[in-house]
Order: sequence, then C-alpha cells, then structure tokens
Amino acid sequence: MTLGASKKRTTLRPIRESPDGHLGLTEVVAACRSGDRDAQHRLYEACHEAVYRLILRMVGLQDAADVLQQVFLRGFRNIDQFQGNSRFETWLYRLAVNECFQHLRARRRGRFVRLEHEPMDQGPQQHRGEGKELLEAALARLDADLRSVFLLREVEGLSYREMSRALGISEGTVASRLNRARRRLKEILAELGWES
Repeated sequence: MTLGASKKRTTLRPIRESPDGHLGLTEVVAACRSGDRDAQHRLYEACHEAVYRLILRMVGLQDAADVLQQVFLRGFRNIDQFQGNSRFETWLYRLAVNECFQHLRARRRGRFVRLEHEPMDQGPQQHRGEGKELLEAALARLDADLRSVFLLREVEGLSYREMSRALGISEGTVASRLNRARRRLKEILAELGWES
C-alpha cells in the first residue's frame, strides 16, 4: 500500500452540450441561477458522487448525507457567487470543504465524543493486513485541514492550482500542507501497526 497511489478515480461527470440540444455546464449553472429545478437536478446528478466521497472521508458515514445536503442547499442558494474564474467543480469543492470544517467544529463543541474504536478494541492488531480500513482509520485521525488537502490531491486528483482555489490558500501553502499530511499519515499508520 502506498500513500501516493490511488485506485481508479470516479471524477465529477462533466455536463457537456450534446448534439441533441441538451444544455452544457455554463447553461445549467445559468438555469440554476434562475431557480430552474430541472437544472438543479442535473447539476446535482453530475456532481454529487465526487462531492459525497470527499465529505464521507472528512466527516464520516454517519453525517455525510446531511453535510452533502447542506452543501447543495448552500450551493444553489449562493450560486450567484460563482464568478466563473475557476471550474465550477472547484467552487463546489470549496463549499464542501468549508461545510465539513463547520460541521467538525460544531461536533467538537457537542457534549458527546464519538469513540474511534469500541472500549474493548485491541487496537492495531485488528487492522493488520486490512490496508484500506487502516488508511481510512488513519485519515479519520488526521487534522481536518490536512485531511482535506490530502483527499483533494490523492483521491480527487485536483491540481495544486485547483486546490488553492478550492481551499482559499496559496499554492505554496497547499504544497506545505500536503507534505505535512503525508508525513503525519505515515506516523499515524505506524501507530496503528502498518508495516511498510
């Protein structure tokens, strides 16, 4: 298992204008701005899988669907803020990351702390040989800002420029956080019993 390698990615499905007259992405976004429900549905269908995948790894299975719903509600409500200076998908990833951060902050302020493992869990020994599960456990322990950079690069395949726009940070900061994320993930994996 290598941290830099990932399986075949399922990316956002582009909305392209087809010969039969269907709307392209620019037209779908414009129709969404006017409140067209069909256009909102098309945009959701084209983008929700990749956005959900990011959210799932940021907040966990229990809260991912709720956060996804919030991202799209906020996106449709604020679609006029999309200026077209970057790809629409990059703007949507930024909304998703911000919503995940907000959710994680609110969860931290809550009264209850969710346990990573059952109290009787025997720890690292249970994870040996389960590469995917081990990586998911390590990602869950990674700080949210580092996790978002790692996921956008290694899972979603965004460029440094796209990540910079999606996260609202410089490309240099993206590179620095990505290096820290990789180092920290290796440390966490070692703590969990991963042997390279």
